[in-house]
This record gives sequence, C-alpha cells and structure tokens, in this order.
Amino acid sequence: MLKTICVLGGTGFVGSHLVNRLVTEGWQVRIPSRHPQRHQHLQVLPQVCLQQADIHDPEQLAEVLHGCVAVVNLVGILNEPQDNGQGFARAHVQVAEKLIAACRREGVQRVLHLSALHADAEKGSSYYLRSKGKAEQLLLNSGLEVTVFKPSVIFGAGDSFLNQFAKLLKLFPLALPLACAESTFAPVWVGDVVAAMAYCLRHRDTIGQSYQLCGTQQYSLRELVAYTAHLLGLKRTIIALPDSVAQWQASLMQRLPGQLLTLDNYRSLQTASICNTNDFERLGIQPTSLESIAPTYLAPTHQREQYQQFRYWARR
Repeated sequence: MLKTICVLGGTGFVGSHLVNRLVTEGWQVRIPSRHPQRHQHLQVLPQVCLQQADIHDPEQLAEVLHGCVAVVNLVGILNEPQDNGQGFARAHVQVAEKLIAACRREGVQRVLHLSALHADAEKGSSYYLRSKGKAEQLLLNSGLEVTVFKPSVIFGAGDSFLNQFAKLLKLFPLALPLACAESTFAPVWVGDVVAAMAYCLRHRDTIGQSYQLCGTQQYSLRELVAYTAHLLGLKRTIIALPDSVAQWQASLMQRLPGQLLTLDNYRSLQTASICNTNDFERLGIQPTSLESIAPTYLAPTHQREQYQQFRYWARR
C-alpha cells in the first residue's frame, strides 16, 4: 500500500515540481486546494488527489492530513495588500500554528517546511523574513519531526523571478530603472530544491536540521536582469536607481495591479540572499547552474540550443 503525503501549497511553482518528483518515488500525494478544478495538470498525474479544502480552516486542514504519514508546507507569499505584516503573519505564522495543531490531532509526525534564506524572527530585514523566521521557530520547537529548507531565490520553468523580469524588460522599450541593482543572490534550481526534499524524506538523520540551499554562483540583481534581457534577445540599458529613488519606486509600484515591487520587497533586498554554507553538499547533491536551465524556458525556441552553450557574464 502506498504511503500518503500531503503537500500544502502543492499547486504552486515549487509544489508542482515537488508533486511530480514524489509521484515518481512512489508516494500517494494529497493536495488541498480551494479550487481543484483549476489544476488539471496535477489531476492527470497518477497517485495524486486534489482535495477541496481551505487550509486556513483548522477542521478542513485536519481532514486533509487524515491518514497521511508526512506533510510538506510550501505555503508562502511574497507580497501583501497592506504594508503592515498582517498578510505575511496569516500566510506564514498562522498556517504554521494551525499545521502543528492538525499534525498533533491526526498523529502526523514528519514535516518538511520550506522557509527562506536568512529568515529571522527577530532580525529579519522585512516582514517577509521575520514571519518566515517565526514559522521556522514554531515548527522546530513543536516536538514534531521537522526539516527546514532555506533556499536563495528559486528559478526554473514557471518561476516568478526571472519570468517577472522578463515581463518588465518587455514593458520598458529602451531602459529599465532597477531598484537595489547590487543586491546579491545565489539562484537555486527548483529541481535541486525538490531533490533535497525527496532525500530528506528518505533519511531520518535530517530530522531537526535546517538546510541552506544555494546555486553554483552569486550574481547581482543587475547581472541577472542583464542575462534575462540577453536570453530574450532584448537590448536594454539597466539604470541602477539611488536608494531614495528605489524606495519611492517600491512605494509607487506596490499600489499598482500585480505589485511587481513593494516596500517589503525592497526591505528584503537589503539582505544578501547568499548562503553562509551551502548545504547541498551535506545532502550529496551537486547544484545545477543557472546558465544550463534558464535558456530552456526564457530564450526564444529557435535560439534555445545555442543559448545552452552561452557562458557570457559581463561583470560591471
């Protein structure tokens, strides 16, 4: 009989990749969703059950955990309607609290939790990082068998990082004004992140551990945007905004539909998203380079093969 695992946030970017991986490893996967009919790409997978539920409702959350031997929490938001931290608290902290209660009620001990690099309940530079840090604390101190993953920004087909910049580059025909252009990242491929999760499900010695996950190289935001433009075949001048102007831009853009940049995003960008120690080595995983993956979903179809060989970086 197949073991059942519940994936909260399983319909999202990381979740879709993880669900595919879990199916190949023989898991029965249960995914709560308020609108299961919107996720046909998951419903067609064998061993996957989308169950209509609102995970913010404690009773419904307990119901989706019933009979599961493990749960993965991928729930997270990057922006909130009001810049007051309440949206982040609801999505990160309150979900963690409700998950702990539901796990205790249903006897689910094993929990995998996706956090963020440099999440810190006390010292995080943004509401996002502080709420992520608080959720980590709650889970690690819950008495459950918890493993925490703390990745840098995650890229891959369907991501909301490089694809977001691709949209912006297409909106600005000549030059792109860029806030926090020198902020640094170590982008990590989604396939490596889900491989780390799958490994930890198989190895009990990972219980109680936190893993920082970073890619093969560090880049400034300016470099990542320039690379995205190159893959798209767009010639754009990138204008690094002074700090005061960057804050004004964030304040303005958070009021626009889509919230491409918010003040809380700006605060998060003040913290370098790079690992103190890259824990992929502890898991026996060799990270995949950005340059070997990004062209496969960003470059025009007829150019993707040549971009697979692209190794250009103009350090500025």
